[in-house]
Amino acid sequence: MADGDRTLHRIMSGLARVLAILGGTVLVSLIALTCLSVIGRILNSIGHSQFFKTTSPVIGDIFKVFGPINGDYELVEAGIALAIFLFLPWCQLNRKHATVELITSIVPASVNHLLNILWEVILTLTTLLITWRIFVGMNDKMRYGETTFLLQMPVWWAFAACTLAAFFASLVAIYCIYLRVTETASGEIMRENAGGKGI
Repeated sequence: MADGDRTLHRIMSGLARVLAILGGTVLVSLIALTCLSVIGRILNSIGHSQFFKTTSPVIGDIFKVFGPINGDYELVEAGIALAIFLFLPWCQLNRKHATVELITSIVPASVNHLLNILWEVILTLTTLLITWRIFVGMNDKMRYGETTFLLQMPVWWAFAACTLAAFFASLVAIYCIYLRVTETASGEIMRENAGGKGI
């Protein structure tokens, strides 16, 4: 494979890797947020329990200071959507989508190569469609000034973050079509190995 193709692959692979790391960071943050919110809710319930009301109201009042994080559901809802789009490029670049190999295991390799290209095209078109619709949704949310119920956060913020992530996912998806065509023509597979180096 040409040096230019290898350089392009390193760039796209690096982009997909950075997006996946950001997605992981978002996901870990959401897990921490959920845990803290649940702990706060439990401590608040303990503070309101009959036990502390009768035995030690002072300690009960301390527990009552805690509570669930306001708007935790809203943040998780937006964050999960963003994380999904951030993971998509890495998943597609490394062929980690769920596949059914019932038919592909019995057809010639040349047919499998053509099927790989076909599915990349279908997946890319789907990603582009989703990106477009999220962008349209973002414009609608901006125009109507819609906000979340508890945090009063503009809904378009989450749409904007997802639109940007989906744009990068679309960019990598388009590259994946080129990559599969190039692999088919050259017979050389470009992927990330265990050491993280492009072959």
